[in-house]
Amino acid sequence: MPVQPALGSERIGLLPADKFSMAEGRCDHCAHQPALWYFQDDLVALPKPGAGDTPGLVWLGSPQLVPQARYDGTSLQTADGSTLKLRLTPKIATNRSYFDASSEAFFRQREVRVRGEWDEAGQQFVARTIWPRDYVINAGKLPLQPLSGSDNLQGFVRQAEGGARADFAVRKVWQRPGAPEADLAGKPVLAIVLSGAQGDDDEAYGGHFAIATGRLGPQGEWSDWMVNNFYSLDSYSEKGIVASALPMDNYLMDLNSGQQYYRPSYMLVAVLNDARTAQAYQSNVNQVFREFYAHHFSYKHAAANCTGISVDILRKLGWQWPQQGPTNRLKAVGAFGYMAAKDLSIASGRKAFSYFTEEQTRLHPAVAFDALGHDLLAMLGGQPGRQLGGFEQQLQSDVAAVMLVRIPQLPSSRAFGSAPAYSIDEFMARAPADRSKWQVVPVEPRPFPEELMDEQARRNLRTSAWPVAALLFAIAAIGTAWSWRRRQRLRADMHHPERLRA
Repeated sequence: MPVQPALGSERIGLLPADKFSMAEGRCDHCAHQPALWYFQDDLVALPKPGAGDTPGLVWLGSPQLVPQARYDGTSLQTADGSTLKLRLTPKIATNRSYFDASSEAFFRQREVRVRGEWDEAGQQFVARTIWPRDYVINAGKLPLQPLSGSDNLQGFVRQAEGGARADFAVRKVWQRPGAPEADLAGKPVLAIVLSGAQGDDDEAYGGHFAIATGRLGPQGEWSDWMVNNFYSLDSYSEKGIVASALPMDNYLMDLNSGQQYYRPSYMLVAVLNDARTAQAYQSNVNQVFREFYAHHFSYKHAAANCTGISVDILRKLGWQWPQQGPTNRLKAVGAFGYMAAKDLSIASGRKAFSYFTEEQTRLHPAVAFDALGHDLLAMLGGQPGRQLGGFEQQLQSDVAAVMLVRIPQLPSSRAFGSAPAYSIDEFMARAPADRSKWQVVPVEPRPFPEELMDEQARRNLRTSAWPVAALLFAIAAIGTAWSWRRRQRLRADMHHPERLRA
């Protein structure tokens, strides 16, 4: 039978799959609590003893895969001539979209790679992830098309309203000067992954951000790259998403949780001559995940979101891209007062305040994608604008080529998305002015059991990461400074009447 184990001859990111073994989340004898608590009804890959520096857990979801087949709507015609009856995994009740006739038409046009599970009783393969095999990155076979002027990273992302309905596209924007136009298959990669705005969720115009590691396949395949995906652990995702390291095909194409079923995505891929840069990132993010699952810190939509957590690791390693500062500290005061009064909640005001005061390359997925990409290309072009540190010099010397990839949204019952918002003002301009008319998806809280917490997690539970008193002090200080500046300007205007006439 052409069904293979999910941990067969493939890789998981940079690592051979045989360094892992499969386990169910309800694994009482496994030594990977508290992470396993989040996967009680699912399948994960755990590192084997002596596997070395590996993720503590990889979310697989499915035990088997069909690596090459054609889909006819009811069955898979595999590469060896076999026919497998196919059934789709059920739709999660809270999921607002799912595979439909337009999805079927899309996959009928191409070969597919399918993750799922063989149902012995029903003699059928139950598909959970369907990946289009023609989505390849033939890096060495593409012409060089550098970015220039208005043809920039933001333009690539915004093109065709974010490219949700466009074709899959790959563009080589940089290659090491003097290097032969050789195939880059097999080389390691460090990829920055940006997802766009959702089309029918007014809280999701900012997009999503992640960083992936892996190797280009022999024909430019990249479905087995490992994505480091941060989401809130303290609520249930309506699509079944759980923060984790997971294979790229699951991240993008899972029938319920895949990013491509509800928005377009984009990647900036640094193809490397040496794996050390990608390994350094992966090693550090592995540790961050352990702390995250242990509740040593919590996901926060401004101060510690998918973008901030991811890029903080790069900055810790030594990548010092230019920061852009907060959006507007004075607006933060007004936002705090308005939201606190409107919702009768200090927490709501505090959240609004943090959006305006957070560093923008930590807050906005699209701003981080643009800033990192621009800085990388500047480094590679010999014009970084600063003295490079050790990690930056290593990155500069290791990159063989830089690719841009546009991944369209998969046709489904979901509304088409668009490019992500690059600022709070752009976000708010897209959403209805009347917040009561926003389309939102309510989610249920998921409190972590205190009996699984260590002492540090219990301390975090008892104390606020940002005490309200400190927040109010900061707001008062900013308000006082603003009033003082206003009085100074008024006094100056009184001494210069011509300013008032102007």
